[in-house]
Amino acid sequence: MATEVAIVLQLPYEATESTTRPSMGYSQTPRKSVMKPSPLKLLDPARSKLTTVETKRIISVLDETIFKIELISLISHITECVGDLSTILGSELIGTLKEHERLSNNMEALLTQLQREGFLKQDDGRGDLVGTDRRLQLHQQAVKSSIRNILRLFQADPIASQAVKDEAYARDLSSEMFLKRLSEFRGFLFEKLLTSPLEEQEKIQFMEEISLQEKKNSETIAALEAELAMAIQSRDDEIMKKNAAIRDLKSHLLHLEKFSESHIQRTKHEAEKLQKGELRTSQAKCAKIQQDINQLRAQLNVLITDNRESELALRKKKYKVEMEIENWIQKYDAEMGEKQTEYEEVDAVYTEEKAQLAELKEKYAMLEQEYSQIKEERRLSQEKKERAERELAIMVRAATHIQAFWKGYLVRSLLKSKRKKKGKGKKSKK
Repeated sequence: MATEVAIVLQLPYEATESTTRPSMGYSQTPRKSVMKPSPLKLLDPARSKLTTVETKRIISVLDETIFKIELISLISHITECVGDLSTILGSELIGTLKEHERLSNNMEALLTQLQREGFLKQDDGRGDLVGTDRRLQLHQQAVKSSIRNILRLFQADPIASQAVKDEAYARDLSSEMFLKRLSEFRGFLFEKLLTSPLEEQEKIQFMEEISLQEKKNSETIAALEAELAMAIQSRDDEIMKKNAAIRDLKSHLLHLEKFSESHIQRTKHEAEKLQKGELRTSQAKCAKIQQDINQLRAQLNVLITDNRESELALRKKKYKVEMEIENWIQKYDAEMGEKQTEYEEVDAVYTEEKAQLAELKEKYAMLEQEYSQIKEERRLSQEKKERAERELAIMVRAATHIQAFWKGYLVRSLLKSKRKKKGKGKKSKK
């Protein structure tokens, strides 16, 4: 597989549609900027499309190379499962693939034989194998010609090319990584072609300014870190001073606790004496308060007798109000019963309609899913049809150019032959 990819990189670039177009000059008019552009916009290309024919040719050559490598990297897989793709590839392409497989097997056998005999040299730096045997060169030329024929047949049959590209899962890891790097190189080259020399110079200047600013920021950060270290040192010194003050205060507090214990003992003895005097005073006050309680209790009995009469009148009034409330409650219950019956009927109708609504929603969801699938299928078929029409137009245009080149070649060949015949006739007359 690696040998086939190396061979396709050495194939000469064939003429495409872009080579037949007349070259057009690129004129860039200066733009007057009213406002200063954003710094981040300097890193993006000013244009999104290629304008010159030369850049378009470069990208087209790279795209065609990627396309060829994608096909060549899958040739071994196609030859193994050629039976599954026989209806798409066609008899001519299948025959060419079998012939290429035969040539590849012969070349591998020859390489094994030459390596065993010691006639095989190291690579020449371009990916070619160098040997002293003439047979190796002939086999290399045959494999290159076979690959050219396969690529021409695939270019003439877009459907087969697409079918082969769909087998990308069978591509080995090295080819996949090579194609990935080549695609990244294509994007990098495309961005470079979109960037003018003036824009490139502006980018370089912008990056230099950023580097200078980063250097200044680093110096500022270093200065701030030094200041921070000094601030931390001063803070640690202040903490040490405060810790020493705290230790002094703790020792002073310990002395105060020892002094306060003796003071508390004296205070407690004086409080006991004062409590005994207050106890005698409180006993005299309790006797006087008990006498007042007896007087108030007699007054309370008189007030209870008076309140019982008023309570009886209030009970009668309360009974009358309760009867009225009971009547209102019965009336409310009757009305609520009617409302409850009406509510149950409405709720039954609502439940039935809700079930119908859920069934209709399920049907609508199924119909919507089917409609989305049909719409997606129509879109895919339309895109496939448009892609086929574009490919057919490209093929027709390429065939027209090839026929024009061939006719020109035939006319020139006839003119050269006529000129040679005229020259020979004049010499014979002389």
